[in-house]
Amino acid sequence: MTTIFNRLARRWPPEPKIEQPSKEPAQLLLNWLNRRPGTTITQREIRNHAPRPVRNKEIAIQSAEILAAHGFLTRINSYTWKINRDPLIPQP
Repeated sequence: MTTIFNRLARRWPPEPKIEQPSKEPAQLLLNWLNRRPGTTITQREIRNHAPRPVRNKEIAIQSAEILAAHGFLTRINSYTWKINRDPLIPQP
C-alpha cells in the first residue's frame, strides 16, 4: 500500500546536484594569499595560518612552487616567497 507521501514524491523532479568549488591545495593557498596582508610569506606562516588542507609540509611547498611557476609568487630563498599582487595581464 502506498502512502500519500510516496505518491506526491513521484511528481517532483529529482533535485539537481550542486557542484562543489575546487579544493586544490594551490587554489586554496592562492585564495588565502589574496585575503592576507603583507608582501612576503614563509613556509612557517603557510603551515601555521593557511587553510587546513595546505598545512602539510610537502603540500605547502608543492602549492607554493605551483603558484611560483604561474607567477603568483617569487622565491626569495628556500622557504620564503614574495607575493606578486600586480595583475598578470598588462592593462592597456
